[in-house]
Amino acid sequence: MDLTVMLPPHPDRRWQIARQLGLSSAVVRFWGEEEWWTYDSLRRTRNRFEDHGLSLDVVEDRPPMERTVLGEEGRDEEIATVKRLLRNMGRVGVDVYCWVWTENPVGVLRTSDSVPLRGESLTTAYNHEQSERAPENPRAGVTEEELWENLAYFLDEVVPVAEEAGVKLALHPDDPPISPVRGVPRLVTSVENVERILDLHDSPNHGLTFCQGNFSAMGADVPKTIRRFGDRIHFVHFRDVEGTADSFVETWHEEGQTDMLAAMEAYRDVGFDGPIRPDHVPKMVGEEDRKEAMAGYTDMGRLYAVGYMRGLLEQIDAAR
Repeated sequence: MDLTVMLPPHPDRRWQIARQLGLSSAVVRFWGEEEWWTYDSLRRTRNRFEDHGLSLDVVEDRPPMERTVLGEEGRDEEIATVKRLLRNMGRVGVDVYCWVWTENPVGVLRTSDSVPLRGESLTTAYNHEQSERAPENPRAGVTEEELWENLAYFLDEVVPVAEEAGVKLALHPDDPPISPVRGVPRLVTSVENVERILDLHDSPNHGLTFCQGNFSAMGADVPKTIRRFGDRIHFVHFRDVEGTADSFVETWHEEGQTDMLAAMEAYRDVGFDGPIRPDHVPKMVGEEDRKEAMAGYTDMGRLYAVGYMRGLLEQIDAAR
């Protein structure tokens, strides 16, 4: 397994912290940069990471795909951009593409970002009843059946391109894993639906971002589910929650409802050797006013998480 963290596309203190942690690989998100999926942009980004001692292994972002998800006019143009991205990733040597299947390009929805945990650290939470008080999404007319048809159409187009480019598609579960959200259905909300999606294309290039917090919120046995999906797991978000899909709080890594040691053992047992990163950590003292201190991605919590993950791996390896 390659311990890694999500980093911005341009060097800053987070890059330096990653290197000080002994990490050698990186996950990038472009945060709204235009045309980042072009060959020249990806090549420059890959070289930038390499110049700082980091291998860029995952793109965790998505060009606009709202029309594709909803089956609207213009989806073929959007899909052409995704194909372009996959081909360019193959050309520059970035192996994993993490994507989501919602009309929202981010997909993550939270109702609070300041729930206190131990020592007054702050975390995020979701409450479905509160979320549903919002005005209905103007795209609420789409049906679940239409989303399934649109997803099959998309995969028919992009999976062969991913195979040709040598890029692994890693679908992230819906976050929160509940449907509908503000009138719009979601599909990636259960272990059974994930299995149905994987069955749409029996390809080693069509797999998962195994986000533990989402599977935990689904009520799944996380270690058992890791073994169920096995080599279809291409990328891991190592995190946990307390609660269910309609009401949960994100936790410190060792304080949630998942046996994290058993989860790490399951990855070893299925032979997972890809990138694995901590996700959605609490915000700690002194981080409240940092401009880059977005809820869930603050530095000190990630420092703690990387050390915790490394300790789990060392414990497993010592016992074998």
